[in-house]
Amino acid sequence: MKNYRITVNGTAYDVAVEEVGAGAAPAAAPVAAAPAAAAPAPAAPAASGFAGGIKVNAPMPGKVLSVKASVGQAVKKGDVILILEAMKMENEIVAPEDGTVASIDAAEGTSVEAGAVLATLN
Repeated sequence: MKNYRITVNGTAYDVAVEEVGAGAAPAAAPVAAAPAAAAPAPAAPAASGFAGGIKVNAPMPGKVLSVKASVGQAVKKGDVILILEAMKMENEIVAPEDGTVASIDAAEGTSVEAGAVLATLN
């Protein structure tokens, strides 16, 4: 077992990686490593005060052109929540799963950075 510290977008994660031989066992290694890397993430919504448990993040920096969903609205996976303009293209930001919009955290006309929370779902 080897331990590594990985920094992603300014957040440090400690991960343990197990060396395995040839065969079907390597498929299990990413499953074991993923929870270790994701473990610090649940603390972030509580610390930042977001209303819902499911965050919808900006995939790239851009400007919010329009908000298509409202707080309290039920959405299904793939429903458009807002339109983000990036590199002169309009990108639909969609719900990652079924839920109810808990908050809209970006207003029309505002610029956002990559990874910024645009909305949250319950």
